[in-house]
Parts: sequence; C-alpha cells; structure tokens
Amino acid sequence: MARIIFTVTNDLSFDQRMQRIAGTLQRQGHEVTLVGRKRKQSIPLTPTLFRQVRLSCFFEKGPLFYIEFNIRLFSFLISKSTDYISSIDLDTILPCLAASVIRKTSRVYDAHEYFTEQKEIIRRPGIQRVWKTIERFAVPYFQQGYTVNSHLAMLFREEYGVNYAVIRNIPIKYTLEQNENQQISKFILYQGAVNEGRCFEQLIPAMKWVNAPLYIVGNGNFVEQVAELIRYHQVGHKVFLKGSLPPDELRLLTQQATIGVTLFEPNGINQYYSLANRFFDYMMAGVPQVCVDYPLYAELNQQHGFAELIPDTHPLTIGAALNKLLTNDVVYQQLRQNCLAAREILHWENEAVQLTQFYSKN
Repeated sequence: MARIIFTVTNDLSFDQRMQRIAGTLQRQGHEVTLVGRKRKQSIPLTPTLFRQVRLSCFFEKGPLFYIEFNIRLFSFLISKSTDYISSIDLDTILPCLAASVIRKTSRVYDAHEYFTEQKEIIRRPGIQRVWKTIERFAVPYFQQGYTVNSHLAMLFREEYGVNYAVIRNIPIKYTLEQNENQQISKFILYQGAVNEGRCFEQLIPAMKWVNAPLYIVGNGNFVEQVAELIRYHQVGHKVFLKGSLPPDELRLLTQQATIGVTLFEPNGINQYYSLANRFFDYMMAGVPQVCVDYPLYAELNQQHGFAELIPDTHPLTIGAALNKLLTNDVVYQQLRQNCLAAREILHWENEAVQLTQFYSKN
C-alpha cells in the first residue's frame, strides 16, 4: 500500500469531495495525508481516519496568498517521505511538481475542473495568461491523473497529451431521514461555492416571481455581489445567505429542501462542460432540481430523469421552472421517484472502484 499526500488551497472542513477520496483510500490500506489551509474563521477539524494538516497563511486571498501558500506547501512537501504527491487543481501544482522532482516521488494531477476556464479567471486576461502559462508548463509533467468527466479528460488529452482517468464527484450513499414537514415548509436550495459563473445574476431576480424562499449555502468569491443583488432586487425577505455548513449538517438540510438548483453560465469550457457536485448531491437526497441543459447533465438526465432541465438561464425561464416544480405535483413526484431510483446506481461506492484501481495500478 502507498503513502499519499493530497494538496488543496481550501479549508478541509467543508471539502466533501476530498474527504470522500482520502477516506476511501485510507480504508483501502493506504496512508493518506490531506493538506489544506487554515483561515481565521476555520472551525476545528472533525476527526478522520486519514491525517489532516492545515497550513496557516498571513495573506487570505489574491496573488500574495497563492505565493505564500505555495512556499509553505513546498516546505511541507519537501520534508515528507511519501509515494505519491497529488495536486488538486492548478493552484497547488508548482510546489507538488518541484517537491516530487527533488524527492523522486510519483506525482498525480487531480483536475477537479478546467481551472483556466473558470469565469473568475477568463474575465481577467492577465491573470488567465499567468495560470495558462503554469498549466502549459506543469501539466505535461503529470502523466498520471484523473478528472471529473469524459469531456475534460478529452480536452487534457488533446491539449497536453495526457491520458487521464475519469472519477466523478458522486456522494456516498446514505439512509434518508424521514421528514414529514418537507412539503409543508417548502424551500429552494443552492449549495456549493458562491462563485462567479453560477448564474446568481439571473437566479436572484427570478425569485421575485417564485413563492418560496431560497437558501444559499456556501461561501466563495461572489458572496458580496450576491448580497448586493439581493438588496437591489428587494428579495431579502425570501433569499437568505447561510454561509458554509459542515457536511453532516448540509446533508440533513439538503434532504429537507423541496428543490435544488444547478446553474452555470454557458460561457467558458469549465461551465458548459461542468458536472457539479451539487447535481449529484440533490439526487442523493431525493430532491428534484432545476438544472441547465448542458451536454453532460443532459446525458445523465436522459438516462435517469431526476432533473428539470432548462434551455437558458434567463430569470423568467428559471422562475417558470421553479414554479412548475412547486405547483405541479405529478411532475415533482415523478422526478423524486427518479432520484430515489438513480441514487441506487449513482453513488460513491460504485464510483470509488475507479479510484482504488487507479492507485493500485500506478
């Protein structure tokens, strides 16, 4: 069995994806360490089977944060004896590459998304050029890796000549809580990163025509703008920013929701060919959702039919879809039954086979 170090720039407490991956490999007999950041508002870490390390930084965001964190991460990695160093996305790839070369350690690239095509990156051409330069330099050195869907795997193969496996972000199967009050107190849920490109500019005004509250659970680089959108459109009485919740609390809240929302702007590869965690999280909770009709979502929905897909992200389109699920009980119950059927197939215990095989053969 192998010693594996995973590296991220986010707070470990709320990273359900990495907790799944690290926990699975630790249970398989590997010795796993997950390294992230410690922020001023970080809550205490929940005990896990695998080791967790949080690096403290003076800077909280911007270029100085990335420079400081990368230096601290390199110092940590260079001092550790391990079999694999795994970079989760592009923002930790340089220290992972440098440390793996110096220590003659195998390296893995976990491309959680197409980093250089995020909206917050592509709208700033200078920043995008910096990250694209890093990507072009570093990714070809990571011949071992995996990503979250087949289209992104194809893009990495075409651009960098790397053959990455596909391991989707599917949640662990769990027993659903009985919730008799679900339909009495209806609410709509957005869970996940509150970042640019998630259609908050369209979702918030859409709520003017929807007779149910919206809970936005998560943090990110667009929180202040979302708060301003709520004020501007005068929907503060039914749109609520809840911040981040620990995974166990979020799982319970998701089961209590009436509708979930999975929305992305169509501009940019990362949005159009996304396959978001929340898409599967709502399904696993038995909650129908309104989702964009982009290729990968459409492909899965054609097979399992648990989402109401919309052709565009205009506020009126979003509002109409939400109202349809709130008022049409026949459609809603069919989607819910399809969620319950799909969760028997689309769960982490099935998907994790790809992960364990990856680290067994490499």
